[in-house]
Amino acid sequence: MASKIYPDAKSALEGLTFDGMTVMAGGFGLCGIPENLIAALRDTGTTGITAISNNAGVDGFGLGALLNTRQIKKMISSYVGENKEFERQYLSGELELEFNPQGTLAERIRAGGAGIPGFYTATGVGTLVAEGKELKEFNGKTYVLETGLVADLSIVKAWKADERGNLIFRKTARNFNPMMATAGKVCVVEVEEIVPVGSLDPDSIHTPGVYVDRLIQGTFEKRIEQRTVRQRAPETAAAGTEN
Repeated sequence: MASKIYPDAKSALEGLTFDGMTVMAGGFGLCGIPENLIAALRDTGTTGITAISNNAGVDGFGLGALLNTRQIKKMISSYVGENKEFERQYLSGELELEFNPQGTLAERIRAGGAGIPGFYTATGVGTLVAEGKELKEFNGKTYVLETGLVADLSIVKAWKADERGNLIFRKTARNFNPMMATAGKVCVVEVEEIVPVGSLDPDSIHTPGVYVDRLIQGTFEKRIEQRTVRQRAPETAAAGTEN
């Protein structure tokens, strides 16, 4: 069996990128984003990208780095805050946006990975989200048809992997990553640790290695999107110094 492990993000993307491609990128805000692969994708110079992701990171980091270099043509996402460049490009007509309710986006990706071309949901009926889409009534309630999503490439961040690409995600970094791993024609994953086959408890594996084509061990900045620190009450601070 050929090894899925590549020495770095650049080599892991070789032969996979092309102008006009569709890329799924895991993460929620800056939590669980494939930051090494995003940087490598930026360095390829690939343009006209349709990016499927919950959001576009922040200015200059995460997918925000690809907005700065004008490599993203269209975003399919559910949240557009925290990124002034995203806002500027969208309002000026430089960036296309297909806006989705967050649960709908998650299900569109899951459906794509499961080979389901479309599904009906009540979310968005009667709003701009449903404009131009097929509506159908079930048991007296109206639903809108949403299509499954499949990407040319999915880039995913996991916590641990074994050498065959079986993945474990850590806590909320799990977010969109597992479903995106199934919905890319090619899936490239970056992890914090690669362990020998047999090291992972089979019952703890979130994504089987059959979905993973290429794998790297990355180094991570793990930037905090919004650092908020609550001031300690005076009495609490005083009590803390006595212990």
